[in-house]
Amino acid sequence: MTDIFDQTILCEKCGEKMKKNLIEKNRFKLRTIECSKCNSRIIHPQDLAEYKNFMNLKRKNYKVKLRIIGNSYAVSIPKEIVDFMHEQEKKMKEMVNLCFEEMGRLSLRFD
Repeated sequence: MTDIFDQTILCEKCGEKMKKNLIEKNRFKLRTIECSKCNSRIIHPQDLAEYKNFMNLKRKNYKVKLRIIGNSYAVSIPKEIVDFMHEQEKKMKEMVNLCFEEMGRLSLRFD
């Protein structure tokens, strides 16, 4: 199946040929086409849908249990977050980076 963004697209407002671009929001890459004459922009529908899914997950607040395993503590990560990460990165690493950011706040990084 071909992607509509692989075709020549003319601006609806001024008729100029639109150019491909890549923008980044919240470390999320979005494919766009932009008109250099009137500055109109179209975000790829698939990228926009994935970004909206990301923003919905970001707004949620999860309550998870802190468990003791041997001499360490473990926290479970909700399946919908891990599924989303797998979709985005095709091959997610099994190891993550854990950081103590400030009092009462830990950070996990998957990259």
